[in-house]
Amino acid sequence: MAEVSPAHTQTAVFADKVRLGLVASPAPEAQAALKRLTRRYGAVDPVSASVIIALGGDGLMLQTLHRFMGNEVPIYGMHRGSVGFLMNEYKEDDLIERVSNAKLSIIHPLKMQAENRAGEQLNALAINEVHLFRQTAQSARLVIVVDGKERLSELICDGVLVSTPAGSTAYNLSVGGPILPLKARLLALTPISPFRPRRWRGALLSNKALVRISVLEAEKRPVSAVADHAEFRDVLKVLVREERSIGLKLLFDPGHALEERILAEQFRF
Repeated sequence: MAEVSPAHTQTAVFADKVRLGLVASPAPEAQAALKRLTRRYGAVDPVSASVIIALGGDGLMLQTLHRFMGNEVPIYGMHRGSVGFLMNEYKEDDLIERVSNAKLSIIHPLKMQAENRAGEQLNALAINEVHLFRQTAQSARLVIVVDGKERLSELICDGVLVSTPAGSTAYNLSVGGPILPLKARLLALTPISPFRPRRWRGALLSNKALVRISVLEAEKRPVSAVADHAEFRDVLKVLVREERSIGLKLLFDPGHALEERILAEQFRF
């Protein structure tokens, strides 16, 4: 794969016949759509599909991206759930044509490497963000190091997160972090309810940055580390960087591209 920005967009081209693999969330409306589309278009095992159709909300899309992360099959989501930021509008007509004319966006996940109090080495990938969060009523005390240089010797907070551009409109935005354009070669480092330094609102980092977060007083102030849906408790240290060797392929209808929606989100009130 050519070196590109954290995400780029192009027209999706399928040289052979489109082979649809269908996956759906457990929600009744998603399961009903799965049955109707299977009857109408047929379906193959998602592992051998040329395109995977994901029916549900953003949670289902994240699960699908993780599930098929190794096979590079593009995923076209249709909204049959609650939040649908990563999904296209649900329509049953002309599905093959829609998929063939869709725009391709490639995003890169974060790699999290953590060490817990038991000395275990833990690894996970995150499409949206990696975040650390206090496990008890005690605030977390964290040390932030970026590319080997200590930037914060003590951050007292509920937690902190590192977000991709694709994930910047999710948890990152909810805690006051910046929205990042999809093509930005950046990561957002955002505190969660910071107490000290009270006025620190986070930082924008190069997408090549290596972020190390260490936990102070880990026994008294235990902290969890979460990469999307994977949670590890009682961590001592977490390393986060962008994993550029992995490119995740999402398909969007023309005029409905992820890049455009992230831009539009910056003008919402």
